[in-house]
Amino acid sequence: QVELVESGGGSVQAGGSLTLSCVSSLYIFSFDSMAWFRQAPEKEREGVAAIDTTGGSSYVADSVKGRFTISKDSDTKTVTLHMTSLKPEDTGMYYCAARWDGKGSWSMGEYNYWGQGTQVTVSS
Repeated sequence: QVELVESGGGSVQAGGSLTLSCVSSLYIFSFDSMAWFRQAPEKEREGVAAIDTTGGSSYVADSVKGRFTISKDSDTKTVTLHMTSLKPEDTGMYYCAARWDGKGSWSMGEYNYWGQGTQVTVSS
């Protein structure tokens, strides 16, 4: 059974930084790509960042470009989301996702596995 476990969420003030980690029970190159999504209260889940596990190409949503970066560590089976210059609108539950086939995308339905999420709260 594939498991994705997120950690690193918390409460920070605007302008602060957080680093989220997603540890996979499988080696990450088992998947074609992995991604981070977030969901704010009463809003739809949206893609934030994605990475191709073999080629290493990464994708970042316009809303977080220049502030968030995604990276991977095959040895520790971890995908990391580095978040800086956080804003109150970044508040939400952050989820890690993995897909067997295909490059990183923002389409939730293309991902096969999801973690339970980690909460990020940014206060003004």
